[in-house]
Amino acid sequence: MNNFVYQNPTKIIFGDGQVKQLTTELEHYDKKVLLVYGGGSIKRNGVYDDVVNELKKIDAEIYELSGVESNPRLTTVYEGIEMCKNDKIDFILAVGGGSVIDCSKAIAAGAKYEGDVWDIVTRKVKVADALPFGTVLTLAATGSEMNPNSVITNWETNEKYGWNSPHVFPKFSIMDPTYTMSVPKEHTVYGIVDMMSHVFEQYFHHTPNTPITDRMCEGLLRTVIETAPKLVDNLDSYDYRETILYAGTLALNNTLQVGLRGDWASHNIEHAVSAVYDIPHAGGLAILLPNWMMHVLDENIQRFKQLAIRVFDVDPTGKDDREVAIEGIEKLRMFWLSIGAPERLADYEIDDSQLEIMADKAMINGEFGNFKKLNKKDVLTILQMSL
Repeated sequence: MNNFVYQNPTKIIFGDGQVKQLTTELEHYDKKVLLVYGGGSIKRNGVYDDVVNELKKIDAEIYELSGVESNPRLTTVYEGIEMCKNDKIDFILAVGGGSVIDCSKAIAAGAKYEGDVWDIVTRKVKVADALPFGTVLTLAATGSEMNPNSVITNWETNEKYGWNSPHVFPKFSIMDPTYTMSVPKEHTVYGIVDMMSHVFEQYFHHTPNTPITDRMCEGLLRTVIETAPKLVDNLDSYDYRETILYAGTLALNNTLQVGLRGDWASHNIEHAVSAVYDIPHAGGLAILLPNWMMHVLDENIQRFKQLAIRVFDVDPTGKDDREVAIEGIEKLRMFWLSIGAPERLADYEIDDSQLEIMADKAMINGEFGNFKKLNKKDVLTILQMSL
């Protein structure tokens, strides 16, 4: 392993009815609260009422920013920042999934910055301060509820970038599995793909002597693979929702990447695709990641063999290492397809007309990927494999 420092200050409040802890957590802050949420599902499923009732108990002054997009847009971030500055907001409460939380992180950082928040997203400047914020999670997927990461899209320029700062760890995250029960099958599947992709991004590295994180990754993947089909067939199961909800948090709260450096190339390519076509992030990952695996297979075939045997139960008898590795990749592809994830870019009506543009966007900062450095030719090959 590499030397490392690990700290995660986010407080997780997990379980049925835990929204009642909101009043206790907000006692430490002043009472002007910006409530950030998405398209209104929290009003239909009762989460909004639960949250507002708790805020009223502490006489909070509630301001609202609704309509956060599934790929949160810079224009929405600007709107939130303006509200925070004009109304002197004390605390931001993100109620939703990863997109709402990512948007809230950018708002929190931008509210304390005098320049354009896009400077932060594009990493031209570092965050020096941010408004405090917490989350009430309604979707198992991104892990944004317990990490300092955010992804924002500038739709006017078709750019989508990830950024992070230790200043934007949530102060707390309330995670009630019942709040995820109304999530439809399609978005449940996207969440499952997303969290698995996060584990894969951290699993593929060249750092020696990482048996602990290897087994943690493999155990988490096996648990998700075992639970996901049951959940897809029984969306009202508290037990399955509970397992998947916690899995999404563990997949990207930085525990799995201590002492190593993951790859993240597939995410970079997907950001370029969804910046142009505005497709669901996890849908893009389901398509791209197996093709990235096939493209970089020979970079460390033993790593892929290990994954195939330990996670996908591939029997190596009578097969060479490459055959075992490829069978593991195909089992991943078939698993995602079996639960309803897309397999080709054509599933989103994406053809080869914008491949050059997407590849150029992926290459904006030069070669990327820590498992294997990818150039434009590599990106084009992976995109073509994904058509």
